[in-house]
Amino acid sequence: MSTVEQPKIADYHRHLLVCTGPRCTADGESQALFDSLGAAFKVAGLDQGELRVKRSRVSCFAACRGGPIFCVQPDGIWYYNVTPANLQRIINEHLVGGRPVDELIFHRGPATQP
Repeated sequence: MSTVEQPKIADYHRHLLVCTGPRCTADGESQALFDSLGAAFKVAGLDQGELRVKRSRVSCFAACRGGPIFCVQPDGIWYYNVTPANLQRIINEHLVGGRPVDELIFHRGPATQP
């Protein structure tokens, strides 16, 4: 019989992973973008309900170029050069509208391959 408490996570539709490692953006831009997500998700209605998006920081994706780097799961979509303006497009077009922003994608996971 285990005494370890089982963790709980609220239901979510997508998981947005943000690389905040020092190689992607040495100036801390990734962390600032991550910090802005809570307010941006509230405005977009992504903080609760059926479209809720969970967000997590990752210390390194081993991509290390063209940062900030974001990954949307389970869609398997990897974005680069995520500026504040590009992040707003990702939120509006992909996370809310369901249409990935093709010109910002540098990789697609196996679930999205033809």
